[in-house]
Amino acid sequence: MKAAYLETTGGPEVLRVGDLPQPTPAGDEILIKVGAAALNPIDTYIRAGAVAMQLPRPFITGTDVAGTVTAVGPSVKRFKPGDRVWGSNQGLLGRQGTCAEYVCASETWFYPTPAGVADPEAAAVALVGITAHLGLFRCAHLKPGETVFVNGGTGGVGSMVVQMALAVGARPITTVGTPAKANLVLSWGVERALNYTTDDVVAGIKDFTKSAGLNVWYETQREPDFVKMVDVMARRGRMIVMAGRQAQPTFPVGPFYVKDLSLHGFAMFNAPPDEQRACADDINRWLSEKKLRVHIGKTFRLDETAAAHQFLEDNTLKKAGTLTGKVVIVP
Repeated sequence: MKAAYLETTGGPEVLRVGDLPQPTPAGDEILIKVGAAALNPIDTYIRAGAVAMQLPRPFITGTDVAGTVTAVGPSVKRFKPGDRVWGSNQGLLGRQGTCAEYVCASETWFYPTPAGVADPEAAAVALVGITAHLGLFRCAHLKPGETVFVNGGTGGVGSMVVQMALAVGARPITTVGTPAKANLVLSWGVERALNYTTDDVVAGIKDFTKSAGLNVWYETQREPDFVKMVDVMARRGRMIVMAGRQAQPTFPVGPFYVKDLSLHGFAMFNAPPDEQRACADDINRWLSEKKLRVHIGKTFRLDETAAAHQFLEDNTLKKAGTLTGKVVIVP
């Protein structure tokens, strides 16, 4: 089978596309003919060696995938050949990735793809959707009517946060970088989109909440400004962080504890399969109800995987501003 793989970590140029043996499912594994894979920043960190993990050699890149089951191992209980599935948690912690013509992995990490949802959309929702859900509901216990702020409302995780908040009757407010991106989030039902290049974000949040403060701040940026965050939180508000591995920002201890605030940090791939499956159940329902829309910013062919990594890095690390939504790879 064709696959995008590396023999050593480094820049995007270390990725090659060539033939590797097609795996055979054993135990509880399913073999999936890939319809689409999606890239995430974690894929570029692992490829670069910035996140130290034991990798098989050769190592196939990619975390998210959607496609059709073609064969199953003898212990598989949930799927059969012909089923359409989507999932994440591949390409890390010793598991092979998804940028290939076939993926072989444990059924515990996969979910049925709803009718009417295309493979690129299902792949693109995987990691970012589960990440958003874990932060909003397992960590923050978001309730209807509460206010939620997230930086980057058209980004991978940010777009999921605002739409999931809307799906449960919460009130999201977000930042964007252009009028076009503002129009996009407003079309989803978001009441306020602040342009971080021209607007006073803190003043905008205070106006949106009528100075009552936010119930939830979902931070997607690598360098959170906790002084700003604490200032705009309501009493017993919850702050979520899930990015910025090397960040060590100033933390306003006094203002934080006198508001009875809480701070939650998490990495999506630490969540066990049962927690992630609960997220997937909601995601599938919202996809079917058209309450969750997945915006695909750019699609690459499998033989363009190195270029896809470079494009994603240009936007996540160098702030190129040329990506709205997700990067998808098709075999």
